[in-house]
Amino acid sequence: MSSRDGDGVRVGLTAATAVATVATLGSLWFSLGLGLVPCTLCWYQRILMYPLVVIVGVAAVERRPGVYRTALPLAVPGFLLAAYHSYLQATTVQCTLAGPCAAVQWRAPVIGLTIPNLSAVGFGLLIALLGWIWAQT
Repeated sequence: MSSRDGDGVRVGLTAATAVATVATLGSLWFSLGLGLVPCTLCWYQRILMYPLVVIVGVAAVERRPGVYRTALPLAVPGFLLAAYHSYLQATTVQCTLAGPCAAVQWRAPVIGLTIPNLSAVGFGLLIALLGWIWAQT
């Protein structure tokens, strides 16, 4: 990997760390700041997102582009869960899992995205960044 490629990987790792951090802080703001109770699918998405802050963050500090091998197995199922959760909100009034998974507890002003929509965007960005890092190696 040339010095130029190394710079791109570093930027990609830093961006992925920022995405995972913003997603994690956002989910904490929804529950601790706004008092919204996470449903079952929200908890699963959190379980998959929270470790990515540390995993990708440490890789960014250590400049380890091979982190995609560890991070993608968390990001891809997280995206699939968020997409399914978004689908539930768009098509049903009740979820078969415990909790009100299909209930829209919050909608972003102006853009209209719900919490699972935002989660899907976060996981999608992570997948894109990790895929880009993978392609650089």
